[in-house]
Amino acid sequence: MKIFNHMVNNQPPRLDQVFHALADPTRRAMVRNLARRERTVGELAAPFAMTLAAASKHVRTLERAGLVRRTIRGRTHTCRLDPDPLVAAQQWLADAERFWMARLDALETLFDPDPEA
Repeated sequence: MKIFNHMVNNQPPRLDQVFHALADPTRRAMVRNLARRERTVGELAAPFAMTLAAASKHVRTLERAGLVRRTIRGRTHTCRLDPDPLVAAQQWLADAERFWMARLDALETLFDPDPEA
């Protein structure tokens, strides 16, 4: 357990922001949309009953997490996905999965020490 606590407590601050940003279903949907192609803030807002200001607030959260890069041309704000923070989050999840799978495997051997019998 000590190793996993070390993993949890030693996350880079950016990783905390990534998980915070992805905790919201609206922002996850925006990330899915951006995975297909660049979108304007208006296009990101369209599937939801929200104002452009509300959509922009979600985009700012995604930007702080490093998940989105915004380009401003005149009054048009175009967003694109930066997948690098997702790669870091996936790596953290994979490490956690390996840790817990090893723990579960050890627990299984306690309950069934001789699986061939």
